[in-house]
Amino acid sequence: MSAAQPPGDGAHQLLVVIDPVARRTDGESVRIAKDVLSAGSHAKICLPDGPEEFDRALSRRGSRRPVVVGDDRALRRAVALLHRDRDPAATALSLIPVGAAGTLDLARTLGVPPGPVAAARTALDGAVHKLDLLVDDSDGVVLGTLHIPAPGVPRDAVAPRTGVTAVWDTCRTLARSLVHPAPSAPPAAPPTYRLRVEADGVLLNGLDRPVESVTVASQGDGGRATLVIRPSASEPVTAEANTVTVSGPDFRYRADIQVAGPVRTRTWTVRAGVWGLMLPTGEG
Repeated sequence: MSAAQPPGDGAHQLLVVIDPVARRTDGESVRIAKDVLSAGSHAKICLPDGPEEFDRALSRRGSRRPVVVGDDRALRRAVALLHRDRDPAATALSLIPVGAAGTLDLARTLGVPPGPVAAARTALDGAVHKLDLLVDDSDGVVLGTLHIPAPGVPRDAVAPRTGVTAVWDTCRTLARSLVHPAPSAPPAAPPTYRLRVEADGVLLNGLDRPVESVTVASQGDGGRATLVIRPSASEPVTAEANTVTVSGPDFRYRADIQVAGPVRTRTWTVRAGVWGLMLPTGEG
């Protein structure tokens, strides 16, 4: 990460936007964060009831520095809004990570302290770190990792059965398996996509070579992204690039915690140092 910068004048004029999911998931952590922030700043507390009010509150932040209380989705939503306002670099964003297990991986990767007290103190007294952003050609953003996995094999549909019939069916199946064990099925081949992948205009994978997945990860603040292509029948291909284009049959992708698509082509470009996140002093 790049060198920390002091937050400057007005750092303790805060706009605290508490995501409604965080209030439902862990009200106690939300209360603790509010108490710490209110004690150390002139904080305006906003309690939006949904995404539209969340966006409206951030858009009306004025000169106050925004603090988002929520999970990775809330952080991503806030950065996307700042990007649409063309103001991510001018606004230092803070996150108090509150959410269910599995929804705070991005916050952890970015270096946001876990726990409401440590995160709130970082929002008050931390330092601004400039970070890269992956921006696609539809103005969508990726803060951490973009993943394009091949579609999974659908489960076989099983008709529901209840009562005595189900019990007898289970017994007959068990008896048959003991007398005539079923032969073991050969391992299923992993699902694949046929995707064309280019890095800075250079073709790295054509439609004739199926892939199991494509991953693009921002390096944090290096102005480049790491691209990993996993073909089904050869070693992974790794490259660094500023721009990555993927095209082919309709595909879905996971941008951080958000699933998007299907699309037939998409280009992602690294925007270096275009948003700021408050992190503990000395981080990076």
